[in-house]
Amino acid sequence: MLYQDLDKLGEEIRRTVQNAVDSRDFYSLNQTITNTVNQATEGIRKFSEQGIYKPTDAVIPPLLFKRTKGTKVQAIIMMIGGAVLILSMLSPFVVSVLDSIFTIGVRAVGGALLASLFGVFMVGGGVLFGCGRSLLKKIKRFNIYIEELGTKEYFDISTAAKRLGKSSKYVLKDLRKMILKKWFLQGHIDRQGTCFIASHDVFEQYENMMLQLEAQKKAKAEEYERQMQDQMSREKLDPKIQEVIKTGDEYVKKIRECNDKIPGEEISAKISTIEFLVDQIFDRVEQNPGCVSDIRRLMEYYLPTTVKLLEAYAELDAMPVSGENIVSSKKEIEDTLDTLNTAFTKLLDSLFQEKAWDVSSDISVLNTMLAQEGLTKDDF
Repeated sequence: MLYQDLDKLGEEIRRTVQNAVDSRDFYSLNQTITNTVNQATEGIRKFSEQGIYKPTDAVIPPLLFKRTKGTKVQAIIMMIGGAVLILSMLSPFVVSVLDSIFTIGVRAVGGALLASLFGVFMVGGGVLFGCGRSLLKKIKRFNIYIEELGTKEYFDISTAAKRLGKSSKYVLKDLRKMILKKWFLQGHIDRQGTCFIASHDVFEQYENMMLQLEAQKKAKAEEYERQMQDQMSREKLDPKIQEVIKTGDEYVKKIRECNDKIPGEEISAKISTIEFLVDQIFDRVEQNPGCVSDIRRLMEYYLPTTVKLLEAYAELDAMPVSGENIVSSKKEIEDTLDTLNTAFTKLLDSLFQEKAWDVSSDISVLNTMLAQEGLTKDDF
């Protein structure tokens, strides 16, 4: 009701001023000033008693936004002051204009000067009235934003824009101004400019989520780049070597799938170790294709048997009951996995034997050269 009354007040002032100018009867104009002041004062008293903003769902903590009671009273006073200034200056302004038009000499000049002075005051009153009215509209939008929050601490900017009949760009700019002026004490706008967030806690959660998404996106990009590089490297290898590596990748995938089916933490750790070792073995074959003959037994027997044992364990583990035979078989498979881990570790180490020889040779040559130059510890 307050906004409707203020709209009517502005229209009444405009209409009364126009009638006074047309009829040159300023008696009713002065009466309008008195009535307007009384009406506005009474309105301020009522809003002071009732409170300016009473949310229907008082679930948002008051710390998230400021109370607009004092601001609204200030806006009403600005409108009243502007209206009073306009109306009080209108009568002498009109008289001065008439004097400047229908008289001559000094009185005409004086009338023109006074008309200019009164006109300046009227413009000032109009500016004051306009600022007050603009502030009231802003408070109305602010209360609508509060209603949009409801039981949440965020809302979609496009939804608020539709409710106000404004563009999303307008609402975004409006919210940023309110945040800057501390109307929303903890307000934030998301990175895309599509969502308003009313609290620091929710915004922190949003930022953490965005960081996680960015990390996942970066990880996927790095993984894709690594796969592309691996593919380019493999395309340069002998087709037989490519087939070996492809088969190895398939075994690694099967081992991982078996691990996903088995919930036990201890055995899952053993399977993860096997998966890592097998993956490293085939990476080494890719780096040094000359050692492919060293993994023949691995390809023909060890890996197929490993996968077979893991699939059997997964089947036994899924049984609704655990009899003596099931428990015994699972224990035997678990012990075998320990043996396989040891064997795969030794196999991986043996694949780097040539590299170890190269390193040892380089170190020997380096020590010989240092000794010849007199730079070893004994020489000092």
